[in-house]
Amino acid sequence: MTRVGRDFGDSMKKEVVHPVSADVIFASSRFPNYKIGFNHQIVEVKEDAKVLTMKEVVARETAHKFEKGLAAAAKLSDEARLREAASLEKHVLLKKLRDALEALKGRVAGKNKDDVEEAIAMVEALAVQLTEREGELIQEKAEVKKLANFLKQASEDAKKLVDEERAFARAEIENARAAGSESGRGSSGTRTDFPSFRETELMREVQEARRIKMLHQPSKVMDMEHELRALRVQLSEKSKHSLQLQKELAMSERVEENMIHLYELDGPETLGSYLRIQACSDSAPELLGCSIQWYRLTADRGKKELISGATKSVYAPEPFDVGRILQAEIMLDGQKITLTTAGSIDPGLGNYVESLVRRHDTEFNVVIAQMNGVDHPSKSIHVLHVGKMRMKLCKGNATVAKEYYSTSMQLCGVRGGGNAAAQAFFWQAKAGLSFVLAFESERERNAALMLARRFAFDCNIMLAGPDDRAPLGT
Repeated sequence: MTRVGRDFGDSMKKEVVHPVSADVIFASSRFPNYKIGFNHQIVEVKEDAKVLTMKEVVARETAHKFEKGLAAAAKLSDEARLREAASLEKHVLLKKLRDALEALKGRVAGKNKDDVEEAIAMVEALAVQLTEREGELIQEKAEVKKLANFLKQASEDAKKLVDEERAFARAEIENARAAGSESGRGSSGTRTDFPSFRETELMREVQEARRIKMLHQPSKVMDMEHELRALRVQLSEKSKHSLQLQKELAMSERVEENMIHLYELDGPETLGSYLRIQACSDSAPELLGCSIQWYRLTADRGKKELISGATKSVYAPEPFDVGRILQAEIMLDGQKITLTTAGSIDPGLGNYVESLVRRHDTEFNVVIAQMNGVDHPSKSIHVLHVGKMRMKLCKGNATVAKEYYSTSMQLCGVRGGGNAAAQAFFWQAKAGLSFVLAFESERERNAALMLARRFAFDCNIMLAGPDDRAPLGT
């Protein structure tokens, strides 16, 4: 007979139940859920991870996009602020430069003063351009600020929408869990999870209906997208309009350039030669029906002086034109075409005239082409004496005209008239007595003009042509 000891129960416990460590972590703190599947099999229900609704996903993406737009708008605002600071520094520099030029203007005279005035004008023009640019920057800054505020408000609305949807989703989940718990407690037997499965299907249908409703119902985000699309369309239209204006401006400039290239000035730009307006293309109209006027400009193109009587297509420069720029204006069908020499007129006779100044009297062989505006029939050679006090025209021992330098005397080159204009000048000895004298060469004609004006200037008399207004000392 077997004897049973007292410690039998304790030995059985040690063999069946093993000791468990205190730091063991179980996968779940509650009993798992089961449901009856196909052929009455028990299937464990696994909890799925949290699935966001379609509306919450769309709201999050929209909020992310608007945060990016807000950051870009802030960057544009910072760039505009930097440009504004640089513009202020430019204004200060231009003001200091203009003050320095104004101070320098009072210390210089003559041509240097004209250069300073031109520099002041250029600084003022730069200031005007800078002001216009500042206006554009201010307008651009206002638009950027408006866009930044718009994006900021949109971002706040999107964040608020995300928070509302998150709270709504959490409330729905809590309600579903509570309903599932109640239905689980009220059921028994093998049909415990059948109502929960039905509720899950119903929740899916409700979520799908809400998603469809959200897609078809307009919201603030969609309204903002429509506004942005409209702004893009307006910007595209303005860009097209700007391109059209640029094309029209380019066509207008091209027409003006074509008009200018119809004619050109031909001939050496030196004293003793002549300049002729000639056509550059076969499509250029004839100059007979056009109005022509010649002008002389200062070297800096600041002052413009009309040359009286110079209305032909040919003009021979005279000593008054030395150091000046010549310009011809042609009026053609109501449009003005301007032709200008490439540089100032070159004298080329300085040393020769200086050698003649040392003489008391200089003689030049001439032929009288006109007398008192009428062609002279005789082509005999006369002698023109240019002295320090007077001018005299002789034929042999006979004196045709002799006059001292006075305010009634006029002397200038023949303006117009063809190739011979460079070898002739107009001389009005006194009121009622005038000659057109032709010299042997252009060099002799220009030397006689410069010499007579030099001697007359020593007598405080300025010899010029009809209606000429040359300053004393030219």
